[in-house]
Amino acid sequence: MLNKPYDVLSQFTREVPSHRTLADVYDFPPGVYPVGRLDRDSEGLLLLTDDKRLNQKLLDPSNGHSRTYHVQVDGEVGQAALDALAAGPEIRVGGKVHRSKPVQVRIIAPAVAPRVPPIRVRKHIPTTWLELVLTEGKNRQVRRMCAAVGHPVLRLIRYAIGGVTLDMLEGARAREVDWTWLQQQRLLK
Repeated sequence: MLNKPYDVLSQFTREVPSHRTLADVYDFPPGVYPVGRLDRDSEGLLLLTDDKRLNQKLLDPSNGHSRTYHVQVDGEVGQAALDALAAGPEIRVGGKVHRSKPVQVRIIAPAVAPRVPPIRVRKHIPTTWLELVLTEGKNRQVRRMCAAVGHPVLRLIRYAIGGVTLDMLEGARAREVDWTWLQQQRLLK
């Protein structure tokens, strides 16, 4: 498990010479690949494995693994926007309209370190931190959902996948875990 930093691709191959990849942030064993992705602008929990069974269990939508995101958005979020997020707004994915599944959402005040580089700050526009728990994973879904309710994302951190959280890294950038440990965290059945 890895706490992926901002401005790092969730892959080992560079798309352009200036891009940073997972190989630049940790010395992973050969044959290990990320399970799912976080876009370059997102941070947080990323699981990597060389086990195809684990990869399948975590990516198969029928297993409905929850993913928890801490999201800093533009503006003060009111009840109408919270209700719209909870219901699952319509978003565009791959050129088609997609009705998001309902999500759990609440306003939070997380203790997070400042991002490097910092997010843009507008003096007279507040920001709000939200916690969203999703059971589906469309491309850039959290960003699209928040934009659909009028609150563009400034910062996105994946905090948890199932019962596995960033806190379990115990301050390290990465931590090696095994199948038994993942089962104990209620990630695998």
